[in-house]
Amino acid sequence: MNFCIPEDLEQYMAYYGMHFNRKLCDFAISRMRKKDKVSGKMVKVVPMTVSELKSVLEENKVEIDDSCIYDAMYLAAMVKADYWGSSIEDDEHLTKYIKDVLGDEDGYDGLVFCRYIGDCNATGTVIQWDLML
Repeated sequence: MNFCIPEDLEQYMAYYGMHFNRKLCDFAISRMRKKDKVSGKMVKVVPMTVSELKSVLEENKVEIDDSCIYDAMYLAAMVKADYWGSSIEDDEHLTKYIKDVLGDEDGYDGLVFCRYIGDCNATGTVIQWDLML
């Protein structure tokens, strides 16, 4: 099967490979919602800052490559949106999840990015790649 990669996505990948940069991470997280337990309404996810995430990773003795920090930011926000208070209940398990996904032995470089792109394709989410550079 041949895949046609749009030129603007190719340009993004020339700079960042198959990883999130700050702008793409911010865009992805801005679209995340979680159900508020009090009101029952869907609300925006409030992400950690890079320094907060690095601190939580350090406290839990989880090391990740700096080139993957925005992949980790995306994963942390996804956990807060979808898994927090259910299968993941605390920062220790959040960091273990991030480590497991980024260090998946049978995974591949760019796994988080590729899954996000797949999700965007499935949901019809348009990414203006030129704005992500």
